[in-house]
Amino acid sequence: MPILQKVSAQRRNRAGDLLAVLLLLAILAGLGWLWWHEKHPPKTARARPVIPAKVAVQAVQPVAPAKPKPLVVAAQAPADFPRPVRDVFEAQVALMRRAISPGSLDAAIGSQTRAALAAFQRVQKLSGSGLLDTNTRAVLTLDAPLLTTYTVTSNDLERLQPIGKTWLEKSQQSALDYETIRELVAEHAHAHPLLIEKLNPGVNWTNVAVGTVLKVPESEYPEPADKAAFVVIHLAAKNLEAFDAATNLILHCPCSIAAKVEKRPVGELHVAVIAPNPNYTFDPEVFPESPEAQAIGHKLILPPGPNNPVGLAWIGLDKPGYGMHGTPGPEQVGRTESHGCFRLANWDATYLVKLVWIGMPVEVVP
Repeated sequence: MPILQKVSAQRRNRAGDLLAVLLLLAILAGLGWLWWHEKHPPKTARARPVIPAKVAVQAVQPVAPAKPKPLVVAAQAPADFPRPVRDVFEAQVALMRRAISPGSLDAAIGSQTRAALAAFQRVQKLSGSGLLDTNTRAVLTLDAPLLTTYTVTSNDLERLQPIGKTWLEKSQQSALDYETIRELVAEHAHAHPLLIEKLNPGVNWTNVAVGTVLKVPESEYPEPADKAAFVVIHLAAKNLEAFDAATNLILHCPCSIAAKVEKRPVGELHVAVIAPNPNYTFDPEVFPESPEAQAIGHKLILPPGPNNPVGLAWIGLDKPGYGMHGTPGPEQVGRTESHGCFRLANWDATYLVKLVWIGMPVEVVP
């Protein structure tokens, strides 16, 4: 090959090598630039923090509790009676007038109303189903109008007072009386407070004036003809029944029993003490589950009244610490919640006082 051609070829090879080196350097420089910017991004390229948009918060308005629907009872003349009952409310009142309590009158069919119907059916030698069936309606009659009136007096308003929240506060009160007119009137009528509201939809219960006339059920118990011969308490059914010497039923009512099975006495007991409108001795040892009771550490005497822990009557039994008594919460009667005693609505406890006598047998059956 001529020398000039060799020289020309060598120059071209060196130029290609140089171009390859420059290209490689350019690639390395580009990669280096990318690495640097990834580690040190310019300020303008940094991501801005996301600021959440402000959300408009609408104030939640408190919802007023729904008022109970009015219970309308058609006007009835004395000449319309006696007649068979037409509905559950009439049946409840008719039973109450026979001292067969369906619990607090509420115009609703429930377990206590069914138990009262079954007791009435046993007396009448019917099916004992506890249902307000055709045969029961034919025998269960109303002998007077369903409702009567109650006029609020100044004495009613004067006796109202708030009840202390603690045992100590209660012990320092002059009485443990009713807190509201609604409570007073409901207990007078053997009724649930909501039923009293339904019967009187136009009443402002926060400001009841003297002279206010209220509609209430006419549900007085009959005056007993004689003392009871014995009482039977049915633990499973949670009710109490009193019988005369001829084993006629003269009182049926729901009762609460001990929450703990081992606290429920079974067998024959006897009435040892009868105390209407009693005070109440608070003993911390009876309430080991109460931190307040353990902090007090000594007995307290609570004054009488319908909101006393034993209500308006105490009938002590010959088993120490046990008795039949009233309660501040008649709507709660019929539960397994006591420390061992048998709780009754105040109207049942005060009626039972008229029936019992010292030494009277009280049979507690499972």
